[in-house]
Amino acid sequence: MDTMNNEADAPGIGGESDRSPILVTGTAGFIGFHVARALLKRGRRVVGVDNFNSYYAVMLKEARSRILREDSGFVEERGDIADLDFVTRVAHKHKPALICHLAAQAGVRYSLTNPFVYETSNVQGTLNLLEIARHLGIRRFVYASSSSVYGGNVKLPFSETDRVDSPISLYAATKRSNELMAHVYSRLFGIRTVGLRFFTVYGPWGRPDMAMWIFVESILAGKPIPIFNNGRMRRDFTYIDDIVAGVEAALFAEGLEDCEVINLGNSRPEDLMALVALLEKALGRKAEIRMLPMQPGDVEATCADISRARAKLGFEPRTPLSEGVPKFVEWYLAHPEIAAEVARTRE
Repeated sequence: MDTMNNEADAPGIGGESDRSPILVTGTAGFIGFHVARALLKRGRRVVGVDNFNSYYAVMLKEARSRILREDSGFVEERGDIADLDFVTRVAHKHKPALICHLAAQAGVRYSLTNPFVYETSNVQGTLNLLEIARHLGIRRFVYASSSSVYGGNVKLPFSETDRVDSPISLYAATKRSNELMAHVYSRLFGIRTVGLRFFTVYGPWGRPDMAMWIFVESILAGKPIPIFNNGRMRRDFTYIDDIVAGVEAALFAEGLEDCEVINLGNSRPEDLMALVALLEKALGRKAEIRMLPMQPGDVEATCADISRARAKLGFEPRTPLSEGVPKFVEWYLAHPEIAAEVARTRE
């Protein structure tokens, strides 16, 4: 990873300098918060954009934001990326050199009942940012895609060369749309775009709609935890620090093609019941299990082929699930006020 760090510090990559701000969307969200914090630690200036929506507890988003605002290199702009006038004003005001687009309406199951939110945020919002990149001459546009674009692919591991034209959720369809739009803007306008297909990201300050948070909350409350597909589920759980390293490399690495799509995952699929066992050990409590059938839009297994990420980004995940789970539990137990508010908002 030393090579990646040296590239990140080099001037002029993508036509920018270390003094130029980086526009990061979704900085009140899980991955955006961690990426912004990592960039600030490098001494980079960050312009953070988020709309602080109520998909999950706003208190958690505000807590993340407070930490970022403690750094003088961080400027926060509150607003919706689907509002073209807003993102245009922000871009012209700060003149970012790079865009790291991590804002999105997340969640597969939520898309079944709230489809139009996904079209507005994930499709319109991304198109707005691509237009900003086009008109401001921004040379690199890094954005979050998702492992969900692989749909019902049963070949493991998932490779970037696999067909991704059969999504099984609206969320996945919007993420694939992002990749296609980025391809067009790369070809027509010379914007170097890098789409990162994230695989089941977890860790401190994580999302309350993800299995790990839900399981911890339920185990501590003595409530049954839902296990879909009767436990026959495997996920490529990827720790947040590893994802951040990959995002930073995507922002600064030399030698990338004009249009890239790259998997970022741990490349070690784990049984869902193995996750439950690790949580039980970390919490010192047994879980009550509620077996359920497979849910619409879900898949049985995910696993990332990361050979492209290794070759192009120097990416090497370092955190196995056995180390990452106790770190998340430790963070969760250290923030009881956030945990209580999240639990309250579920009621």
